[in-house]
Amino acid sequence: MPEVAVSLGANIDRESNIRAAVSGLIAFYPGALFSPVFESKAVGFEGPDFFNLAGIFYSDLEAPDLVTQLREIEAKLGRTRDGSVMGSREMDIDLLLYGDQILYAQGIDVPRHEILECAHVLKPLSLVWPDQCHPVNGLTYSELWRAMAPTHADKLRPVTLDL
Repeated sequence: MPEVAVSLGANIDRESNIRAAVSGLIAFYPGALFSPVFESKAVGFEGPDFFNLAGIFYSDLEAPDLVTQLREIEAKLGRTRDGSVMGSREMDIDLLLYGDQILYAQGIDVPRHEILECAHVLKPLSLVWPDQCHPVNGLTYSELWRAMAPTHADKLRPVTLDL
């Protein structure tokens, strides 16, 4: 059974939607572990700031079925997919990693490209899974964050949010 990593983000009703999404994941995966929550600016559009975090858990679902499950949790929290990629959202849950598998050839962005591009994805992941290696470049998430931090650490603000 692969250990998977997900990122969670919300900029509409942030506190309650983050708590509800974490509760939804724990209902399916009682052993799930979550990073601290960080606040960050919206990327790619004008909008309210986001709350972001990462979670890891074991899943016996195949990757496409897991993505479907994650989208169902998003939908329960009011997320609609209207074709617009960038915009405010009640909840965004992305599958970042599915074990050490590389699933690009299957049409799934795993490992998710944002891991290496976005501080709001990489820092939480580096805190919950510091010694795990990225399946493409082989570096640990803590090493990747140390390399990104000098130019991106100021983009994230810790948030005290009991989950």
